[in-house]
Amino acid sequence: MSIVKGTITAAMLASIYKTNSALFNQAMEITQVYWPAFASLAPSTSKTQDYAWLGAFPMLREWLGDRVLQNLMLHGYSITNKDYEGTIEIDRNDILDDNIGVYKSPIQELGRSSKVHPDYLLAGLLAAGFTTICYDGQYFFDTDHPVGSSTVSNYGGGAGTAWYLFDTSRFIKPLIYQERQSPQFVAMDSITDENVFMRKKYRYGVDYRGNVGYGLWQLAYASKDTLDATNYAAARSAMMAFKNDNGVPLGIMPDLLVYPPSLDGNAREILLAERNQAGATNVYYNTAKPLCLPWLS
Repeated sequence: MSIVKGTITAAMLASIYKTNSALFNQAMEITQVYWPAFASLAPSTSKTQDYAWLGAFPMLREWLGDRVLQNLMLHGYSITNKDYEGTIEIDRNDILDDNIGVYKSPIQELGRSSKVHPDYLLAGLLAAGFTTICYDGQYFFDTDHPVGSSTVSNYGGGAGTAWYLFDTSRFIKPLIYQERQSPQFVAMDSITDENVFMRKKYRYGVDYRGNVGYGLWQLAYASKDTLDATNYAAARSAMMAFKNDNGVPLGIMPDLLVYPPSLDGNAREILLAERNQAGATNVYYNTAKPLCLPWLS
């Protein structure tokens, strides 16, 4: 791109936008994300989305007499969308001096950050699960979720670093990523814009709408006890024993262990080592997939 007599034209700005948009979208496409492994994508069509059906585990029974209607319990749980943005500025002199290439990496990083933002939000949601209410009025990770005439715990206690065990085999996942508007690359780059006139800055950014929320607590278990074979086994046993309000086993089979980087060695020893430190066969080898989530601590 050549600048004639120190001028910037609308055509040049259109070309810059096209290039930056392509860089942004390419970065989005190649960036790996973790959330689809443990969160359901829930398209949203309004400001707030209701999830009255949460808590229902439809199951079959022998057909004797009339059908028994399985009503979806109305829990009043909803997720309200939020607005998110990221913005960078390009100095006019960098365009005039044909130095626009220095902004390639920031534009690509903006695309990467947009793609992984749900991971970041869901990591924060997990960490808040010990003090944040889910659809049944209890904390998502709690010791007394009401089930039938009794209560059930999906929290192993402890005072150390939290780790999480999920059953991700269902069509419903433990967490929800609600998307109202996917990330859009936008620009404020008109020659007549105030920021161009007053500060010689061209602005490029991204915005999207969405939010995260809790799905079914029955598909999740958390512990702050040491991540070792004993406590992992206790978490597995607790989840596999979950039943519905009628006392029928839910068939929960945990298959994903999510943890922060500080517990990576512990998780790998439990799930990826064929033998334990004593040389005996590791009975928990490959019983779940390890997932180190960088935004957990």
